[in-house]
Amino acid sequence: MMTIELYLIRHGLAGEHGSYANDDERPLTEEGKKKTRLVAKRLRDLGLHFDSILTSPLVRARQTAEILQEVGLGQSLATIAALAPGGELSEWLAWLASAPLSDQPCLALVGHEPGLSTWAETLVWGSAKGCLVLKKAGAIGLTLPKTGSPIGNSALFWLTPPRLVLEP
Repeated sequence: MMTIELYLIRHGLAGEHGSYANDDERPLTEEGKKKTRLVAKRLRDLGLHFDSILTSPLVRARQTAEILQEVGLGQSLATIAALAPGGELSEWLAWLASAPLSDQPCLALVGHEPGLSTWAETLVWGSAKGCLVLKKAGAIGLTLPKTGSPIGNSALFWLTPPRLVLEP
């Protein structure tokens, strides 16, 4: 069966919530950039490579995606509005249905909580359960069927906070 390997990656540690007039412009902190870079390098060292890195348009997510790209996890980087807070999984699934994909694609979606966890739960169980928690710079790995609806038909293979990726 043809599948899609999907990694949902939460943006790294960002500036204090409420400290920016426009929260969409809240950037990663220096610590957030450093930790995100370390996580990205570790993912690369584990052999990951993304055909596409898709990101929320918010600054902190975009910076996270750019770090993934800079360390060599993927060359293609695109902004998808559905990955912004409040974005709809159905919008991303419409993008996915029309995207030209390789035979065994591997995609990274960089976004926010609680959206990414909700999307993961919906893809795996068919509805959100409120069980999964994605830490900043953490990742959820899913396998989606390449044909048919992925909702309720996907498999969770990885859920890890960044500290577990960074431990020797």
